[in-house]
Amino acid sequence: MEHVSIPEIPLKASRVGLGTWAMGGVSWGHTDDAESIRTIHSALDRGINLIDTAPAYGDGHAEKVVGRAVAERGGREQMIIATKVGLEWRGNTIFRIATRERIFEEIEASLGRLQTDYIDLYQVHWPDPLVPIEETAEAMLELKQKGKIRAIGVSNYSEAEMERFRHVAPLASAQPPYNMFERGSQGIIAWCRQHGVALLTYEALCRGLLTGQIHADTRFGEDDLRRTDPKFQPPRFAQYLAAVERLEELARKRYRKNLLALAVRWALDQPGVSVVLWGTRHPNRLDPLNDIFGWQLDASANAQIDRILNEIIRDPVGPEFMAPSVRPHKEAHPVA
Repeated sequence: MEHVSIPEIPLKASRVGLGTWAMGGVSWGHTDDAESIRTIHSALDRGINLIDTAPAYGDGHAEKVVGRAVAERGGREQMIIATKVGLEWRGNTIFRIATRERIFEEIEASLGRLQTDYIDLYQVHWPDPLVPIEETAEAMLELKQKGKIRAIGVSNYSEAEMERFRHVAPLASAQPPYNMFERGSQGIIAWCRQHGVALLTYEALCRGLLTGQIHADTRFGEDDLRRTDPKFQPPRFAQYLAAVERLEELARKRYRKNLLALAVRWALDQPGVSVVLWGTRHPNRLDPLNDIFGWQLDASANAQIDRILNEIIRDPVGPEFMAPSVRPHKEAHPVA
C-alpha cells in the first residue's frame, strides 16, 4: 500500500480509500448491511485506512454501516474517517443546504451514526449557491476549533469557490470526480497542487464502466442512477464499451493486468492526486487491490490511452448529471 499525508491529519492515509456510497442502499439498488460491514473489514485488513462516507448516502444509512463496522472492529485511532455535510433529502430529491445551522445540526447526527467523538476529515459535499461560501467556511472552522473535526475539506467545488473558502478556513482537501473518461477536474487538480491541498478523487471506475464487468446486455435496477447516466444511453454507451474493450487489451498485453487495475493506477499516477476512492460493497471486489501497486504507467501507455479515447468516443460527456438540486431561491439568506 502507498501512503500520503493529508494536512492536519496525523495518520498517513492509504492512497486508495474505500468509498461507501453504494452501502447507503439508495441509487445503486438493494444493499446488504452485513456484506457491507465485511467489505469495510476486508478493506482494513488489506491496508486501506481511509473510509469515505456521507449522510446523503441513503439518508444516513451508509454512516450507520461505517459506524457499526468500526465499532465491531476496534482500533478507531488507526483509521481516517471522512464524511460530508451540506445535502438534504426531501422526498426522493436531494438538495444542497450548507447553512451554519445545518452544518451544526449535521455534525452531531454524523458523530452519533459513526459512533465516534471526532471526524478526521469533514467535507462540504457540494457548494450551496444560496449560502455565502464564507458562512459555510466559518461554520466548518468553528467545528475544527471545538475539536469535533481534525481537517476541513470540500467536494465538487470550483477553483474560485475554493479560493474564497480558504481565505476564511484552512482547506486540507478537495474531492472532485476524476477518471480516464471524466477529466474535467484538471484545473482543480492544478489549483490543489499550487496551494498544498490534498486531492481525493472519486468515481475512479466511472460507475463501473472501467471494471470491464459491464456489457451491452447489462441491465440496471429501477433505483440505479446509471439508468439516467448519459454514458449508459445510446449511442454513447456503445462508444464507451468499445473503448473499454481496447483499454482491456492494452492492460493485458502491456502490463498483464486487468482493466480495473489499469484504471486505478492511471488515477494514482496523475500529478497532484493524493487518494483515489474505490467504491464497493462486496469484499471480493477488493481482490485486485494488490495488482495496483508496485508499477506505474509510462508516457507511451498514457499516450496510447489518450489515442484510444480520442478515436472511439466521439461524443464524450462528464458526470454533471449527478449534481444535486438547488433549493428554491425563496430559501436564500437575506443579503445584509
